[in-house]
Amino acid sequence: MTQRVLVAEELAERGLGSMRTAGLDVDVQLGLSPEALRDAVRGAHALIIRSATQVTAEVLAAGTDLVVVGRAGIGLDNVDVAAATKHGVMVVNAPQSNVLSAAEQAVALMLAQARNIPQADADLKAGRWNRSRWAGVELHAKTLGVVGLGRVGVLVAQRCLAFGMRLLAYDPYVSAERARQLGVELVPSVEALIAQVDFLTIHLPKTPETIGLFGPDVLAEAKPGLRIVNTARGGIIDEAALAAAIADGRIAGAAIDVFATEPATESPLFALESVVVTPHLGASTVEAQDKAGQTIAEQVVLALRGEFVPLAVNLAATEANATVQPFLPLAERLGRLFTALASGTPEMLEVGFEGQIADYDCKVLTLGVLKGVLAPVVDEPVSFVNAPQLAEERGLTVRETKLGTARDYVNLVELRGHAAGRETQVAGTLYGKQAAPRIVAIDDHIVDVPPSAHMLVVRNADVPGMIGRVGTIVGDAGINVDDMDVGKTAQGEAALMVLSTTAPVPADVVAALRAVDGIVDARAIELG
Repeated sequence: MTQRVLVAEELAERGLGSMRTAGLDVDVQLGLSPEALRDAVRGAHALIIRSATQVTAEVLAAGTDLVVVGRAGIGLDNVDVAAATKHGVMVVNAPQSNVLSAAEQAVALMLAQARNIPQADADLKAGRWNRSRWAGVELHAKTLGVVGLGRVGVLVAQRCLAFGMRLLAYDPYVSAERARQLGVELVPSVEALIAQVDFLTIHLPKTPETIGLFGPDVLAEAKPGLRIVNTARGGIIDEAALAAAIADGRIAGAAIDVFATEPATESPLFALESVVVTPHLGASTVEAQDKAGQTIAEQVVLALRGEFVPLAVNLAATEANATVQPFLPLAERLGRLFTALASGTPEMLEVGFEGQIADYDCKVLTLGVLKGVLAPVVDEPVSFVNAPQLAEERGLTVRETKLGTARDYVNLVELRGHAAGRETQVAGTLYGKQAAPRIVAIDDHIVDVPPSAHMLVVRNADVPGMIGRVGTIVGDAGINVDDMDVGKTAQGEAALMVLSTTAPVPADVVAALRAVDGIVDARAIELG
């Protein structure tokens, strides 16, 4: 029987042709409502979408014959990957299809803002010859700050070197050696970066930590005359705060391609003469769409043939041994916890397995750890397939160790690495007949808490009253605590608290905790 591919959004003709040549029945149905999509997906073996179609658990349940869902682009926000994995449906994307176009868009916006090109164009077409009004600035000999040295950030940096710009960057997850190879000087914080640069280009993923990152406090640190470019994600810049800084003359201008709410037809930035805006055009080139269409078509054909699919984002857990498989969610969450605590990526990450699991192939668990470590800090979805390459790009080496006899647990997964001037260690296990995940060590302090979506880790002096002070501040903020443990070192010293909370801990609560005498550090952690 011919396999049917439901194409629910526009796809480049090259991709459609490739699937037809492979003998697939390509069924193009555009503009489907959620109800119509659930009807149309019945009997389909593959579903191809872009950014507008929501592939929900209900859609996946209706598509009982689905083998693969393909997203012709980089993001996966509109696909319930967990539900797809539960139903045994592979999810693939085209992570590199638009990186070149996105980088060129950032450079184009930088030039357009520096030389007032759109403003001068509109002025001249309106019958006004105002040469002096639209005098711009050169990029040559200016300092560019790159926030995030992922694929797109690196491409922008390379192109701006050709303009004769000096390059600084903030990315705590890139090694100093990797930055040196790129000709980039790393700085320790966003505040330190924004205070030194003439142009700032943002290439960060959108996470709870990056939303609103460039708000009033950070923008107040800007070097006078700064010009900001954002082609990454909307919401990373506080648009109202940026508009106020430009209106006050503290910042010279901006070029913005992405907005907190899209489609965006209103923004305080739209009224400002020194701001250039575009409607999320980073991937909107003929070449990017053609590459995305062809790439996703190739992945769908491979999936339907039952062959290896290099861009699958949800490697089937069935490929792992039955003893190892239950540890996959724990491994990924330990990776996320490590990154949140380390505030940087180590050059060497040691992943240790102790106990029964050490007798099996734990490669898939190491990949799960890498997914967790990298997911919060890269600007593309991290899969079991691309995690090693992304780690290599950031100068991160992984060393796997095994110990057949566990020290304190039947099985243990431990991560250890040196980053941002200190060593970070986390460990976890599965507990009881239900194989419930538990975090059992943080920075060599013994703890016992379940990994939850929202967590708070507090390092404090070993003095009386610290638990009460932390509990009071968290309680006064209206945050319920589901679980809490006080970590002890091997010597029995209590100097660390771990809390699982029912909601995210806001930045102002974290700041209040850090201000308490005796608290060394406090971190709100989102494990997802």
